[in-house]
Amino acid sequence: MNILDPRGEPVPSFVSPAARALNDPRDVVFVWLMLRCAALGVLGVSLFFLPVALLPYAGSVYLVLLFGGLMDRYTLMLHCTSHRPLFKKPYRSCNNVIPWFIAPFFGQTPNSYFAHHMGMHHREENLAADLSSTMRFKRDRFDHWLRYYLRFMVGGLFELEVYLFRRKQWKLFRRVFVGEVSYFLALAVLLFVAPLPTMLVFVVPFVAIRTAMMMGNWAQHSFIRAATPENPYHASITCINTRYNRRCFNDGYHVLHHVKPACHWTEHPAEFERALAEYGRQDSIVFDGIDFFGVWLCLMTRRWDRLAEHFVVLEGAPTRTREEVVAFLKERVLPSAQPLEVVAAVAAE
Repeated sequence: MNILDPRGEPVPSFVSPAARALNDPRDVVFVWLMLRCAALGVLGVSLFFLPVALLPYAGSVYLVLLFGGLMDRYTLMLHCTSHRPLFKKPYRSCNNVIPWFIAPFFGQTPNSYFAHHMGMHHREENLAADLSSTMRFKRDRFDHWLRYYLRFMVGGLFELEVYLFRRKQWKLFRRVFVGEVSYFLALAVLLFVAPLPTMLVFVVPFVAIRTAMMMGNWAQHSFIRAATPENPYHASITCINTRYNRRCFNDGYHVLHHVKPACHWTEHPAEFERALAEYGRQDSIVFDGIDFFGVWLCLMTRRWDRLAEHFVVLEGAPTRTREEVVAFLKERVLPSAQPLEVVAAVAAE
């Protein structure tokens, strides 16, 4: 199996000295990305000062730059820096730039991503208490995904705050409350004062990225072994050799991300190769040449033949015909009840 996903990424020479301020010099690429995201944010602010007649044209260019160039990369930079703070102690106040000041231009509300992902999702691991759990849905049905998506869009914030309150995670509870109130108050004022640029700069990215995240999480946790949903090898997938990995810091290695959440993104391909025997022994699902969004689309259109084409037969896993691969994948997307011992363990925490 040839794995072509990146182990690192070059940056312009004038950015390189910033590595001295970072916890891990390999993350200097995020400084370069921060600068570009901040520049796009400035461009977004400039839309508020343009004549209304020019906004449709300037706004279209802005959205092309946003979605075509930076949205996906920003989101995974936010993900990586949520797990591993970017700046070391003397410069740690700079860690607020990505989740607070740049975030609103990329559809993220301050603090909520960190609280949802780190304070809830990784703690609950897609099991019953996970607010974004996919277990009870039939994961090849669009109407089931739509219910999942609308629940997140309409009640996700409230459910997250209730979860944090019940878990007595007071610091995260306060951070989410302050971030959300600040964001939506500012958004309300801007919609009243300048509705069109506000829609372009803040509302459209907000809806788009939350939709994309729910598509991605659905695909990441669609193929679940009903008997062992707590096992990350049986509750997630790996996507290798994709443009998405090359752009988005090897995010396709989602099994590894749940096995070793603190593993640095540059180490994912090597860690995966090192553990291939374990992936085979666990009969874990790996796709080659298709990313999470391609997987989601195949599920929604029930293109099992296409998924089977990208399915990797791992050494140590059962040998299957194409028809057996399709049957195996179909079995893994059925709704599953959580084992009673896992429910009891969650309740006892």
